[in-house]
Amino acid sequence: MMLASTRMTVDEFFDALDLDADGRLSRADLGAAARRLGWGWPEAPLYAALDFLTVRALLVRATFRAALETMAGDPRGPFGEVLRAPEPDSVLRRAAALPDAAAEDGIVALARSIGRAAGPEAEADFLRLARELPAPAERVPRDRAALLLIDPQASFTRGAWMRSIGAGAETEVLPLCAAFTNCARLLGGPPPPAEVLFTRCPFPPDSYEWDEALARVLRAEQPYLVKPGNSVLWPPSNGFAEWVESLLRRGRTTLVLGGCTLNSCVRVSAGDILHRFADRGLRVLVDLSLCGARGSNYARSPQFGGRSSVESAVREMSARGVMVAATVSWH
Repeated sequence: MMLASTRMTVDEFFDALDLDADGRLSRADLGAAARRLGWGWPEAPLYAALDFLTVRALLVRATFRAALETMAGDPRGPFGEVLRAPEPDSVLRRAAALPDAAAEDGIVALARSIGRAAGPEAEADFLRLARELPAPAERVPRDRAALLLIDPQASFTRGAWMRSIGAGAETEVLPLCAAFTNCARLLGGPPPPAEVLFTRCPFPPDSYEWDEALARVLRAEQPYLVKPGNSVLWPPSNGFAEWVESLLRRGRTTLVLGGCTLNSCVRVSAGDILHRFADRGLRVLVDLSLCGARGSNYARSPQFGGRSSVESAVREMSARGVMVAATVSWH
């Protein structure tokens, strides 16, 4: 961890992060200090754990020390017991409502972005896929359903993940931008889903925040769960399984998924959630209009039998019993 690599004492480390020297480490302190210290990929797991903790409460020196000790003694380190909270918080903390929340059909806007990123054939294939789904449009009751948004972070649209694509990255991420805009419109609409849980994937500080469309809607202290891998069920200490148990106890038997990427984390998480909770009566529903992938993954590929990676992912989810709808409306 950062502490060991720099030979700092715990107190020196705390002081380096507590920029206003008030003895309380806030989320703003942590973000500014991490950028000043030049934290990157090596520090991303530690940053994710500390950010998660500071969203929940200001860290004083004693709780900061306890958190570092917990991570140091845990085989999973920053992805272990330090992430365990009494109960995941899925209250939506809006910064603002969007006046144009219903201005454009989400699936059409997403299809247009696919056309700009991957060409007219990919756009047409996506619209065909959306039309051919068993449930092109699905209605869910607000008091019987919840929404999970997977990793709607700046990294995918203007940060480290996007930059890793290389040439043409800004075009490749257009479908992700469109999907995140659809997510923001849903959350900024009147009224949004009653219960919404977010995840974040560990990234360097300059890539860890919400995508700018979500940032217009969400407050900075919006709670979330840490999801370092493809499945939201790992690590087991992140609280997701406990949250689903809580949903079921309260009669919320439909879980709607959105976020990114559709052919990776959304696909894997949807299947894993259904496998874990299907015998408890949980219905897992992916809202295609809220999900994004890089543009080239909407293009036909010999690797997937002439289909796109996205179409292959949708067919795989459907085969496993996950419902996929072009759009989901909340009533």
